[in-house]
Amino acid sequence: MTSEYEIKKQICEIGKRIYDKGMVAANDGNISVRIGKNLFLCTPTGVSKGFMTPEYICKVDGEGKVIQANPGFKPSSEIKMHMRVYKERPDVNAVVHAHPLYATGFAIAGKPLSQPIMPEAVIALGCVPIAEYGTPSTDEIPEAVSKYLQNFDAVLLENHGALTYSDSLLNAYYKMESVEFYARLLYISCQLGGPKELSKAQVERLYDIRRQFGLKGKHPADICVNNNAGLPSCYSAGICDTCSADNSGTDNVSEDLVARITQKVMEQLSK
Repeated sequence: MTSEYEIKKQICEIGKRIYDKGMVAANDGNISVRIGKNLFLCTPTGVSKGFMTPEYICKVDGEGKVIQANPGFKPSSEIKMHMRVYKERPDVNAVVHAHPLYATGFAIAGKPLSQPIMPEAVIALGCVPIAEYGTPSTDEIPEAVSKYLQNFDAVLLENHGALTYSDSLLNAYYKMESVEFYARLLYISCQLGGPKELSKAQVERLYDIRRQFGLKGKHPADICVNNNAGLPSCYSAGICDTCSADNSGTDNVSEDLVARITQKVMEQLSK
């Protein structure tokens, strides 16, 4: 069993990675890891993620209350967002929040990462929606993120950054890397005249491959409300946010949802 000290070292290493890769600036970003039924380690507020050492790391309970922290350190102000993820996703053991340049650019522009341009991104992420803007350190962000937790393992935060979560700290970090790589490729391809998207049949085959691999986590391939209703999928409609946390079937597809999809499709055709 990995000791707390070793996990603290791993958090510091991931913090250095996101800092060295330019995914955070100054004291931005935060990381947490579940270490018990109601115990978590997290990065402190007001410190650079690139220069942390194990004694910086705080221990909190499921409400984000401090159990142990060295003098001068207190949990990240975004701990509420992390705790919401753990509460609603029992399979998640680590959360990473960062401000990767390209992904955050899409979040600021209000554009979800919804175009199928690369097999790895389709299999690993599906698509990445945008959670509505919330004031940092308040309950607004957890509330905004909550609706996407049962459908996705990564979400953009409007005018803020990106959030990824998984069964291990390394996998949560890898998802952050994947989100940024996806965003960067999409941005570059747009500068070159626009991406050549994978066809619906190609996407469906990639979805099947994911299911065959038995990959952990949540993925819109399995729970897209639109697909269940025989409507355009998130990809073909270019509107990731129509996938809701309530995915029990076609009964959940409202006339408003159909109207939104139709509007998006018409906008695409008129371009």
